[in-house]
Amino acid sequence: MHIIMLGVPQSVREELEHRLREAGARHAVECQLQHPRGLEELPKTLPPGLLVLWDAGGPLEDTLSLCQRLHTGRDPSRSHLVVLTSRGPDELDALDRAGADECMTPPGERWGTRLIALERRLRSMTMAPQALLVDSSHSVRTQATLQTLLELTLAEPGPEFFQNLVKQLAQALGVTCALVGELDGTTVRKLACFNQGDFCELPPYPLAGTPCQITVDQTLCHYPDGVAARFPEDTMLHEQGLRSYLGAALRDSRGKPIGILAILNDKPLEARQLDYALINAFAIRASAEVERLRARNEMERSRDMLQKTLDAVPEPLVVKNWAHRWVAMNNAFCRLVGHPLEELLGKTDHDFLPPSEADASWQQDEQVFSTRQPQEFESQITDSSGHQRTLITRKAIFTGLGGSPLLMALSRDVTEHRRLESQLRLADRMASAGTLATSVAHEINNPLTFVSANLTFLEEQLTQLVVMPEARAELHEVLEETREGVGRIRELVQDLKSFARADEEHRGPVDVHRVVDGALRLMRSAMRHRTQVVRAFGEVPHIHGNEARLGQVLVNLLVNAVQALPARHPDDNRIQVSTWREGPHSVVLEVEDNGQGMSEEIQRRIFEPFFTTKPVGVGTGLGLAICHNIVQSMGGQIEVRSEPGQGTAFRLRLPVDPSAHTLESEHEATFPQ
Repeated sequence: MHIIMLGVPQSVREELEHRLREAGARHAVECQLQHPRGLEELPKTLPPGLLVLWDAGGPLEDTLSLCQRLHTGRDPSRSHLVVLTSRGPDELDALDRAGADECMTPPGERWGTRLIALERRLRSMTMAPQALLVDSSHSVRTQATLQTLLELTLAEPGPEFFQNLVKQLAQALGVTCALVGELDGTTVRKLACFNQGDFCELPPYPLAGTPCQITVDQTLCHYPDGVAARFPEDTMLHEQGLRSYLGAALRDSRGKPIGILAILNDKPLEARQLDYALINAFAIRASAEVERLRARNEMERSRDMLQKTLDAVPEPLVVKNWAHRWVAMNNAFCRLVGHPLEELLGKTDHDFLPPSEADASWQQDEQVFSTRQPQEFESQITDSSGHQRTLITRKAIFTGLGGSPLLMALSRDVTEHRRLESQLRLADRMASAGTLATSVAHEINNPLTFVSANLTFLEEQLTQLVVMPEARAELHEVLEETREGVGRIRELVQDLKSFARADEEHRGPVDVHRVVDGALRLMRSAMRHRTQVVRAFGEVPHIHGNEARLGQVLVNLLVNAVQALPARHPDDNRIQVSTWREGPHSVVLEVEDNGQGMSEEIQRRIFEPFFTTKPVGVGTGLGLAICHNIVQSMGGQIEVRSEPGQGTAFRLRLPVDPSAHTLESEHEATFPQ
């Protein structure tokens, strides 16, 4: 037996040679082994025998090309092409279509069975042509049967393979019926049946009491005539008026029966040794296809079971190969990435994650691959909705089919946990700041009390003193500025109180426009040389709140707007204050600028206490946090909308005062629409 092994690595080749020589010696088959380094060392027409091609696991196209070139240079009826590979079912189908007779995991098993079958085929091919099957009226030439066998050998695997097999076999042999079935316990399940010129359906039927049972036991079974009388329990033989039977058992690579290939005729059939060899050759080809289908189905069942097991894990889980490609994942991972399983298989982190996140994951994988030790990482990932999630991922290596390393990554989403931790830390800081603020406010209020009293006393005394008229105005101005400074200190103390505890001041109807006008007057000097101010007031009712607190919020927003404006001509800068009514229960107050704007990350944290983008010593990070607390204490909401370079808008939704609802109801009752 001439055996060519192409591309087989040295370590595998030694094991494979040992198995082949051992199988040849056991079955009296002489093996001549050849190890060409490439196709260029092979003749254009390959000699009969066994061809073994190694698949190194690289690009599938390279292996397909080698397989096709080997198949083109051989005689399929006199050779057997085996590809040693660890690829999946879909890629195995592609190799079958490229000309492989068989694909198996290296180094393979049951080589003796293959050598015996191939040698039997080669011996039968060397015999002189004879009549294949002889009936009382005509014979079918061996050439037609060989042509059919060749076509089946070259046929692509698929759902129509068995139908083509029985049809061509029945037509080439001129028999009444040809069928192929798969063993299912003690019954035969029909794969295809061509009877009296057409395909037919056959229900599963028991082996007991049929010639198929003899075929399974003896591998080959032939009844030239009188088969119906010999098996009276086989109703099919009697109903169809069949007289003769020739069948061959389908066996897997381990020699276990897996099916039946049979031809039946309504006339006597005689066969010779060559006929048996040809029928057996058909059976070998059918066996390979049945075994391939079984392997694929088993692979699909195993894959389905694995997928269900993975999906039972509530945490995101993904398996990657050495090339960092996703080869398996669960539903939780698909939801995290936002794509179905079919779109994710075979992809990498770089196909769906931002470059920085994908690069970080890639480096982590390489670290685990190189050390072969399980490791745990904390990282940020952008989910399907665009939000960043904090994940703790444990990555470990295990060995997959074929010995290739695979990496499994199991992630735990700790975003909410981290948020709660941050809130707890913030609450602790707030409690400390509140205690400090209360103490500072108390200490400042004491000296402020007598400073204010002294200022009042000085003002009274100043009216009684004889002072030059030109000095009197200056002294009054100094006193007024001092009083204003004291007032600002009082506002600072009030801010600290507001931060330390909820606003407990009186609330009632507030004229929003009057508050806006007052805030703009306070900010007039700061905005005069920086920007133009636009008022866009709508007709709005009074809101329910505290006028001073709302004024404090507006001044803070205006200060931030001025600070966000770039250094350019005042006519190019704009701050717009707008009001309008939104539904029956809300008034909207918006402060918008065309300044520098903010990123999404800053917008998410803008209302956090102690968070500021200003330089150290310039901002405390309390201004917007206090504004947020004040607006919420009045039953309202505050939102921010911004884009870098496009400006920022703070929008306040404030509740309408109940008295405004009452007046509107009375107005509607007096003046119906």
